[in-house]
Amino acid sequence: MVTLYLAKWETRFWAWLIDIILIGLPLWALSDRLPSSWQFTVDPGLLSISLSSVILFLYWTLLEGYRGQSIGKMALNIRVTAPDGESIGFAAAAVESFGKAFLLIPDCLIGWLAMPGSKQRLFNRISRTVVIETREREEPEGVTYVKSDE
Repeated sequence: MVTLYLAKWETRFWAWLIDIILIGLPLWALSDRLPSSWQFTVDPGLLSISLSSVILFLYWTLLEGYRGQSIGKMALNIRVTAPDGESIGFAAAAVESFGKAFLLIPDCLIGWLAMPGSKQRLFNRISRTVVIETREREEPEGVTYVKSDE
């Protein structure tokens, strides 16, 4: 039996903020220097599409699809997995990332209000993913470290 510890909302927020600071802010700063043909923003209501949101979507999809962690998640020892703790792959990562890249506010609100206690955003539910704490063992399985009295 595998025990998974669902990550707290606060931890997930800080991981997201780290990603936004490391990836989103530089993109936003560079967007003023890009040719106008490269700049776009579409904001039909709750959906927001911009060059920054597209790049963040790709960033989250690639990193979380490959290893389950963005830089922010690595820093805070959390990971996106399937409900059984297995890797999610790129397809589930793309669905999961779509919500936080383009529909963050409704994604979170629906998760908090319609699925209380599940610690899932709407797009976590749709992609069948959960965000867990990575409680890495200090010693690999089958290895014991002995400290000598030097």
